Amino acid sequence: MEHLWNNLKNGLTAYCRENGFRDVVLGLSGGLDSAIVSVLACEALGAKHVYALMMKTVHTTQLSLDIAAQLRELNGFHYQEMDIQSLYVSQVEFFKNRILEAPQKTVLENMQARLRGQILMAYANQFHDLVLACGNRSEAAMGYCTLYGDTCGGLMPIGNIYKSRLFDLAKWLNGRGKKVLPEEVINRAPSAELSDGQKDEDSLPPYAILDGILEKYCDEGWSAKKIVAAGYDEKVVERVISQYYRAAFKRAQMPQALPVDI
Repeated sequence: MEHLWNNLKNGLTAYCRENGFRDVVLGLSGGLDSAIVSVLACEALGAKHVYALMMKTVHTTQLSLDIAAQLRELNGFHYQEMDIQSLYVSQVEFFKNRILEAPQKTVLENMQARLRGQILMAYANQFHDLVLACGNRSEAAMGYCTLYGDTCGGLMPIGNIYKSRLFDLAKWLNGRGKKVLPEEVINRAPSAELSDGQKDEDSLPPYAILDGILEKYCDEGWSAKKIVAAGYDEKVVERVISQYYRAAFKRAQMPQALPVDI
């Protein structure tokens, strides 16, 4: 894990230096991915060069707000909490008035993600910062993300790391002697919090299963038949591979991810 972490730190430092950025900005969600990216940015660039925005709506839980505040206390980056619910409601009303029908659930969820992306990009333009997108490789492979929303940014630092490995990385980070991540962010069920009670596993197989299939298919070149023979459910394998190809158009538009040793 130390090699992976140093790889990420050196990569982020070099990318910012080569592209003329002193400061970075990211959206904190209360989830593991953005938490790890915030710690990475602080250790690579220094906390004074890291700006984090918690953009809450009615779907944002108190736990997420508490985690974001704890992250700031543990790592010392610049932090701002802002309520974007009124902006979101105005967008929904505009859509309803122009389209003359209520937006579907997916539309409502994506509106929130895109509003956050818009705010981050405006912030970056105003202060000449680099926006860090916080997606991971599992999400990118499945297209479990919103184009022009949580994919906004100039760099996706952990975009080549599977979610399962991020859990291991988080535990390693806290085991170095100094706590940098609240335990709650490691132990909670992953959720985009774009609707009440939403969980990643409502849309995806459990990450331990998903990542095992993706590693074998994408990294090791196994056939679907071989993966099933290794003990994975045939329908789940077919679903994952099908969704991987359907999400290709999204991956083509995502920010560059830092290279890592897989």
